[in-house]
Amino acid sequence: MILDYIPIILVLIVSAIFAIIVVFSSQIFGPSRSNKIKTMSYESGKDPVGSTHERISIKYYLVAMLFIIFDIEVIYVYPWAVQFKSLYSEFGIFAFVPMFIFLVVLELGFLYIFMKGGLKWD
Repeated sequence: MILDYIPIILVLIVSAIFAIIVVFSSQIFGPSRSNKIKTMSYESGKDPVGSTHERISIKYYLVAMLFIIFDIEVIYVYPWAVQFKSLYSEFGIFAFVPMFIFLVVLELGFLYIFMKGGLKWD
């Protein structure tokens, strides 16, 4: 019984050793010369200037919301669409109604983003 698990245990051990070697190899082989520029604060490719309480453009949040909407749509709609034929043959219209409600709620998010101008290229 335990002999069946030996290949899995070996793979886990080898992958853990490899991960440790990769993580610590940069500290062993890489240069570590600190200077003022390397140790200064860094945020999103820009030097931090001004107060930390500045207002951020609404477009940042709209892009994040678009990402979440597309992500949720792909995660839930794609598997449902793949199995829709068998679901419809088993449950009839009741296989479609919950997804229709889900898509309507999802489209309200798109409508909100459209109304706020998040889909404009300017």
